[in-house]
Formats: sequence, structure tokens, C-alpha cells
Amino acid sequence: MIWQALADGILTGAVISLGAIGVSFTLQIMRFANFSHAELLTWGAYITMVFVAFTGPGSPTSGLSFGWQLMAVLLLAALLTGLTAWGLDRILFRRLRHRGAQHMTLVFASFGAALVLRHLIVLIWGHDSRFYTRELQMTLEVFPGVRVLPDQVFILIVALVVLVALHLFLRFSRTGIAMRATAENPALAQCCGMEVDKVIRATWIIGGALAAAAGVFTGLTPQVNPDVGHQLLLPLFAAAILGGIGSLAGAVVGGLLVGIAENALLLVVSPGYKQAMSFMLLLVVLLVRPQGIFGERREGDR
Repeated sequence: MIWQALADGILTGAVISLGAIGVSFTLQIMRFANFSHAELLTWGAYITMVFVAFTGPGSPTSGLSFGWQLMAVLLLAALLTGLTAWGLDRILFRRLRHRGAQHMTLVFASFGAALVLRHLIVLIWGHDSRFYTRELQMTLEVFPGVRVLPDQVFILIVALVVLVALHLFLRFSRTGIAMRATAENPALAQCCGMEVDKVIRATWIIGGALAAAAGVFTGLTPQVNPDVGHQLLLPLFAAAILGGIGSLAGAVVGGLLVGIAENALLLVVSPGYKQAMSFMLLLVVLLVRPQGIFGERREGDR
């Protein structure tokens, strides 16, 4: 049971990590908690659902419940969700920033944006749950007593590939270096000639694209419903803060820890209390190490 919970936690944590990266970089670069980010997961999942309605998920291959068509439309949905996130910034957050809005004003605006995005989904697609595919799968026994679905293994591999690709992008590309510099000190980065507006655009598009991937992977294993993003809101922020704001490695580690902790909790309590573990981890981190595991201690931290 313990090893099964650990395996389930790692699989869940990989998906949380994808969504937490966008939360982490928005907090570091934009300097506010964007609660509408979780709803971008739902938008990505439903945009993919629209494309799947035309193309189909594809013929199941290698034990998976879907074919290459689903992954192809996921790339397109990720791009459109990224552009949606950037459009949201252009319409709302950018205007507030130019008017000198304070941190809390942006936070409350993100709450409003989240409600609008969520209810638009309900208005367009309704409350009913939907499926990308209804193909049944045989479980794989990866270790004695530990069984997983082929879809879950595929999702973990794709998540790891995406995270490595993002790490290389941030490490070696000009845009990635500019994003890291802006995250450290936006004013200094601008004085050094970096185009902060382009960095902000890249932050929103990349964060939205990763949110779409997280939403699709979340909906692929069980089902897609309007609460996909809302249910992951607290785990995303817990993972971002636990790992350290602005840290890619921190978002990954934080997501894995949150996923493992949530699934381990199921060994002793009912599933209804699952998300309580995310809140408990968040409180512990804020009390013991506010800067997170990979975050740097700043003046005023105790």
C-alpha cells in the first residue's frame, strides 16, 4: 500500500509540477498571485476536447488509450491557451499595472478573472463530465504490488521531457536568460537593456501552455469537468511556495512532494480530506521556511 501510494503520488506530482511552474514564475516576475492560472488548466483541457471531437483521440497504440492525434491537438491547444493567458494580461493585468495598481488589486482582479473564465466554460460546455477516450486499459505491474496505467507512465515521461526542455530553454536561450534576470530584479534587467514586455509575454504564454498540458493530463486519466482547475488551485500554489518562488527545480520538487503527501494521506483518511494535506504543507512551509526549499533567504525572513 505504501509503495502504491508513493507511485501514485509521483504520477500526480508530475502533473502538478507542470501547472506550478506557471504559478511560480508569475509570482516571481509579475509580483502577484494569479489565481486565474488554475482556470487556464481547465481551458486547455476543454480546447483540446474541441479538437478531439473533430480528429478523435486516435487509434490506441502501445497499450495507451489514445493515439498520436491527441498529442498533436494538445500542442495546438497549449499554444492557444498560452495566447489566451497573454490576452488576459493585455486586457486586464497590463492596464492595471500601467495605472499603478497595487499588489492586492491585481490579486483581486485575478479572482474576478478566474470566476469569469470558469463560468464561461460552464456556459459553453455545461457541467457534465467528458472523456477524451473511453478505451479500457490493462494495468502494468512495475514493481511487486505496484500497478499503474500505461497512460500514467506516458504522462510522467512527457512531463519529465517538458521540464527538461524548459530547463534548457531557461538556461541557454536569450529569452530564458532574460526571464531569469527579470525574475531576480526587474528594474535592473530593464536598465541593462532587456525588453521586459517581451519577458512578460513569454512568461504568460509559457505558463499558459504548461497549464494546458497539466489540464489535459489531469483530465486524461479520470475525466474532464469544469472543476479541473479549481481542484488543483491549492496544490499548485502549495507546490510553487514549497519549492521556492521562481525556481524551476523548486516547482518540480514541490509538485512531487505535494502529490506524494496527498496520496500518502489517503492511507489514513478518506479521499474527502486529500486537499487538506496541500494546505497543511503550505502552512508548515510559510512558518518554517517562507522562501521555500530552493528559495533564497531575504531580508526580513526569520
